Amino acid sequence: MILCRVEGTVVCTVKHPKFNGYTLLVVQPLDPEGEPLGKSFVAVDHAQAGEGDRVLVLREGNGVRQVLRDPQAPIRSLVVGVVDSVTVG
Repeated sequence: MILCRVEGTVVCTVKHPKFNGYTLLVVQPLDPEGEPLGKSFVAVDHAQAGEGDRVLVLREGNGVRQVLRDPQAPIRSLVVGVVDSVTVG
C-alpha cells in the first residue's frame, strides 16, 4: 500500500462495466512527510474519499480482487482507506 493525496475525480462517458458504482479518483503518491513522490495515477474509490484527502492505495491486482471479492475485477489500484494522520518516528 502507498500513501497518496486525492487530486480530483475522473469523469467518463463510457467505462468498463466492473467500474459501475465506483468513483474513479486521480491520486498523487506522497512521501511520509506529505511531499509529492512520482507521477499521479487513477484509482478506484472504495473508501468514499474526497478531493484533498490523504488515502491508502492498494496497488496489486490480486489484493484488490480479494478486497472486492471479485476474482474477475480488472482493477489494479484501489483506495482502501482515508488517513487521519501520519507519524514519522
